Amino acid sequence: MAETRKGEVTFKGNPVELVGPKLNVGDKAPDFASVGAGLAVVTLADTAGKARLFNVIPSLDTPVCNIQTRKFSEELQSLGDKVAVYTVSLDLPFAQQRWCTEAKVENLKNLSDAHNHSFGEHYGVLIQGLPIPLLARAVIVVDPDNTIRYIEIVPEIAQEPNYEPALKALKEAAGV
Repeated sequence: MAETRKGEVTFKGNPVELVGPKLNVGDKAPDFASVGAGLAVVTLADTAGKARLFNVIPSLDTPVCNIQTRKFSEELQSLGDKVAVYTVSLDLPFAQQRWCTEAKVENLKNLSDAHNHSFGEHYGVLIQGLPIPLLARAVIVVDPDNTIRYIEIVPEIAQEPNYEPALKALKEAAGV
């Protein structure tokens, strides 16, 4: 049975239980198997080669997730292909693609963790005990050597993350 943690995150003021380990800066990034474009299974190894930012959200179809994802898209335009950015949620790949098309967001890739929740469980951001499974709001920066360089699990899911330290860590990990 997977490790669970309580009291680290609230959802509209109510404590929720997270499944998985509490990861820290300096830890090796765990593997995962999520679903990307064209229903292809994507693992950590498939994302390797450059610094990566994982923009982890409950659902693109909610206001704060919409704001957060658009903000990262705008902020990262200038870095082009020097970095890779993945939005990870339990939304189905079709809903993720629809959102990106409507929002005109083309510089982020989507990963759906609906397949087996392995990203959520391995990165300690899967929320247990809600009527439907969701991922906690988090930002994780992983360097080209698969070491975690920044991690923020936002303490209140209804609030935005701290963008600046995440962007700074991503730029440092990318050497730009």
